[in-house]
Amino acid sequence: MTGTRHSVFWLDDLRDRSTWPRLSSSITTDLVVVGGGYAGLWSAVQAKLRAPERRVALVEAKRIGWAASGRNGGFCDASLTHGEENGLTRWPEEYDELVRLGAENLDGIQNTVLAHSLDVEFERTGAIDVVIEPHQLQWVDEHEPASERLTQEQMRTEVNSPTYLGGIWHRDSTALVHPAKLALELARLATELGVELFENSRVLGMDTPAGGGVDIRTENGRVRAQHAILATNVFPSLLKRNRLMTVPVYDYVLMTEPLSAEQLASIGWSNRQGLGDMANQFHYYRLSADNRILFGGYDAIYHYGGRVRPRYENRPQSYEALAAHFFTTFPQLEGLRFSHRWSGPIDTSTQFCAFFGTARDGRVAYASGFTGLGVAATRFSADTMLDLLDGTATQRTTLRMVRERPLPFPPEPAAAIGINATRWSLNQADHNQGNRNILLKTLDALGLGFDS
Repeated sequence: MTGTRHSVFWLDDLRDRSTWPRLSSSITTDLVVVGGGYAGLWSAVQAKLRAPERRVALVEAKRIGWAASGRNGGFCDASLTHGEENGLTRWPEEYDELVRLGAENLDGIQNTVLAHSLDVEFERTGAIDVVIEPHQLQWVDEHEPASERLTQEQMRTEVNSPTYLGGIWHRDSTALVHPAKLALELARLATELGVELFENSRVLGMDTPAGGGVDIRTENGRVRAQHAILATNVFPSLLKRNRLMTVPVYDYVLMTEPLSAEQLASIGWSNRQGLGDMANQFHYYRLSADNRILFGGYDAIYHYGGRVRPRYENRPQSYEALAAHFFTTFPQLEGLRFSHRWSGPIDTSTQFCAFFGTARDGRVAYASGFTGLGVAATRFSADTMLDLLDGTATQRTTLRMVRERPLPFPPEPAAAIGINATRWSLNQADHNQGNRNILLKTLDALGLGFDS
């Protein structure tokens, strides 16, 4: 890893980095969106596509797509519930509908990409859940349709690793994208539709005057709107009620140099699927357009106090662990170098997927808590927030998943103790045939358990 840049490959890979002005005056609009990541950008785009005459403004504290939306793995997954197990456990009576809505949402993303010629390196390759331990074969038999199962030989024909024992190929429910390009292209589309975008405009506060509307105060300006959408995700909410609803958990990623033709041939991967192993502390990996391998996951680090700090992004032991795991997975690539390493916080909720709500007499809508699976779910969330602001019942707003709030995290020190004890327990389960200890079983019983 000598010479590896501590920098986000996706952002470095942008040839054209559009910029937008700072808000430096007072403006009036119909809808103001706070946050320039996927959730905010989709909200602005969908608002204009629904009602072109609607005036929309978006304010971002730093640069469009600089945070999670510019540094994730680029897995655009149809699941709205962070997987089948999580969805069936929490909302069994509406799970089939959630699957249908998730598939429609992913199709909607693809349609938007095609209709508006978004240059986002969209590939509908599907994804494979890879079996790497014998006990995981039983999970496949119990929870997955047999028709989708890959034997060890079939799995290694798709992607060649000595660690693979089998897999499940979800052929249509995942697409891959270039994360930073998706953010910038959504911003471009929003601008073309007439949205006013403002960067470097940190919001200091939100007021809801007695006469109606919402006032958003920034460092150098103000936005007066009829409604507001809060899409700040991992960063502190403007609503006190949501301050304990998410915690930041840091995820770590490596990106290799481009593989030569010989190196790529040694692992196969001609169908370019996204990959993720079936461990609790799982790895996710994929090919870029120029045949680099992104390899991330495993470590998910919570820092006491639940704050977002740049210094948390440079954790050598996490990068070294990922590098070791990479070459265990692909020993035939020994000698390949990593060009980039980076990290970022994930907005984690206790239900491990997004939650929704309104505030201030229905003038404000919010969504947060995507827990690392928000590339596609943010579009669904944008439509849900717009539905909530319209005040009419839709197939989205009548879902129990949307109507109910998850439990908040406890304050410190209980949060750090509980989160780190859970992480330790998940690691123990991975090394004990998947057997869950008393803590994990208790969390499962309380509806707080997570099976990746």
